[in-house]
Amino acid sequence: MLQLALPKVAFVCTHNSCRSQIAEALGKVIGPDVFESLSAGTEPKEHINADAVRLMKERYGINMELTQHPKLIQDLPHIDIVITMGCGVQCPILPCGWREDWGLDDPTGKDDGEFTAVIQKIEEDVQNLKQRIESGQITYKRSAD
Repeated sequence: MLQLALPKVAFVCTHNSCRSQIAEALGKVIGPDVFESLSAGTEPKEHINADAVRLMKERYGINMELTQHPKLIQDLPHIDIVITMGCGVQCPILPCGWREDWGLDDPTGKDDGEFTAVIQKIEEDVQNLKQRIESGQITYKRSAD
């Protein structure tokens, strides 16, 4: 039986250190049978946000530092679906078959309650993304690898 490749979803944010990293990590847990989860940024920081790392460990037992690091969008493979986090800046063109913006506030420097609320919203959005891909509500032309 021929197995089709999963669509590649890129979560994109300016610094690729917080929201996009959280979305990548949750995508790997929530939707590994539906999509491949990646993240990148236009001006990546050197490390993933320490509060994001700590709260993801506490809340989900996920250590993002083991499998993830900030990277540039040009380092991504061909992408099928691009999700921007709501950075308030114009993202460069990243060819894809589907694009949407989640409009999330950056929790960097905020208290744990506000940070956790953003993580919860990302979890809900990733669950919804998975459901829309599975049901065919999100349509995209398969990228070439």
